[in-house]
Amino acid sequence: MPERTQTAQTLRRRAPGLVLIAAAALYSVVPLLSMASAALAPQGTFPSGLSWPSDPHWHNFVDAWNIANITTLLQSSTLIVLGVVPVAVLISMMAAYAIAVLEIPLGRVFYLVLVMTLTLPYEIVIVPLYEQTKAMGLLGTQWALILPLIGMNMPFAVFWMRAHFASVPRELTEAAGIDGAGPWRALFHIHLPLARPAIASLALLMFLSTWNQFLLALVLIDDPNKRTMAGALQAFTTKYSTDQVLLNAGALLIMAPTILVFLFLQRHFVKALLQGSVKG
Repeated sequence: MPERTQTAQTLRRRAPGLVLIAAAALYSVVPLLSMASAALAPQGTFPSGLSWPSDPHWHNFVDAWNIANITTLLQSSTLIVLGVVPVAVLISMMAAYAIAVLEIPLGRVFYLVLVMTLTLPYEIVIVPLYEQTKAMGLLGTQWALILPLIGMNMPFAVFWMRAHFASVPRELTEAAGIDGAGPWRALFHIHLPLARPAIASLALLMFLSTWNQFLLALVLIDDPNKRTMAGALQAFTTKYSTDQVLLNAGALLIMAPTILVFLFLQRHFVKALLQGSVKG
């Protein structure tokens, strides 16, 4: 009887959390199901609500792939992601290490300026970026998107990595210094192994933001074949109408790589969040 009472009390304590998790799951899954049902409807129709078609048109995904030229955009997005994510992660990791562990002069000032830039509206930099990339002769190329995204990812990336380095016990760095390890050796042999979850989760967040980049790609790159995968959505929108069926099919194709990458790296993301909560 006491065990049953304890189990009932545990369930009652967990019930609000379970209800919130179930509501959040429905909030995320229902739109995907609605998009899937709309993507399988006959082309030229205007599906509404959540209703599975009696005769699913699976070839809509093939048509959407060909119309939007997703093969070329997939290659372009991969190139942009490879140009942004590794470089941004490396720079932000070293900057956060210098601020949090090495405590470089004016490091706190530099960090404060970076954090303050997080409050700036994203759209405010579009016009200056356009003029600057045009003056540099990069407008219309993929470098016009890679270089700005590296810089725009820095404030949050440094903030994220600094939070990790600040949570590492200082005794580890001091012990490494006593053993004769310099800053570089301490970074590669002590801090980086501990920072793997934080680095993996940061890379995941950067991948998602870069892969789904639409506005900057639309403004800075004229050639549709050099934009990101999100730019493929424009292929289903004309001056007078929008093919909703193919638009939903194309959106699901664009979302598929991000979902797969998140499922592959989610354990690192959760581990980084739990690591931060335990260490305060």
